[in-house]
Amino acid sequence: MNSIDIHLEIFEGPLDLLMYLIKKNNLDIYDIPISQITREYLSYLDVMKELNLEIAGEFLVMASTLMQIKARMLLPKQPDENEEEGKDPREKLVSMLEDYQKYKTASKILEERFNKFKDVFYRGSPVFSNEDKFLDVEFMALIDAVKRAFEKLPDKKEIQGEDFPIETRIEKVLNFFKEREWILLDEVFKDETRKLGVITCFLAMLELIKQGKIIVAQDEPLSEVRVYLRKEPGESTTDQG
Repeated sequence: MNSIDIHLEIFEGPLDLLMYLIKKNNLDIYDIPISQITREYLSYLDVMKELNLEIAGEFLVMASTLMQIKARMLLPKQPDENEEEGKDPREKLVSMLEDYQKYKTASKILEERFNKFKDVFYRGSPVFSNEDKFLDVEFMALIDAVKRAFEKLPDKKEIQGEDFPIETRIEKVLNFFKEREWILLDEVFKDETRKLGVITCFLAMLELIKQGKIIVAQDEPLSEVRVYLRKEPGESTTDQG
């Protein structure tokens, strides 16, 4: 399988990844365990590199910043330090995260209003019930699933030249819906025993999302991620497959 480069806007920036990790681990933004968050941040960058995702330079800058903060916190405080030098090295990071939270909140309000009124002037636009509305899934949820799949792989050396056609993984995903209305995201990577197999499943998911054949959704932030087959208007569950 040849190396594949994926060019996507996966986050709005490194603060987006940091906030995801803070929420995921239910951490206090004002008392960030810098060693833990740095370790997790770097592990996610490693997964992104395995997937050949293009990582913007600012993500690497943030990694360097986190490591610098970690190093400063490990150093003993000197008695002759002035007030400025003795500040908590996390203070600037916390301030940036506070501003980012405000931005995200305002952005979400605007997005909700846009989605509410975007079809007002179109005749015959569909009206969805509450059951049909889902929270958009953050791209990091997909990376999370890949990371878990990598961690479950048996400790075997990758076989050079082993082929993993993306068509086989697309078929694998679609076959789930022959008798089921939805599946959990982690099921997509189930039974994969090679890292390239997991990566190909990831690419298959992206392709199916791009083609509009599946919907990846959550009922609430950080809850289980479900994958649905997108149905045409008037199509029943029994018509799937």
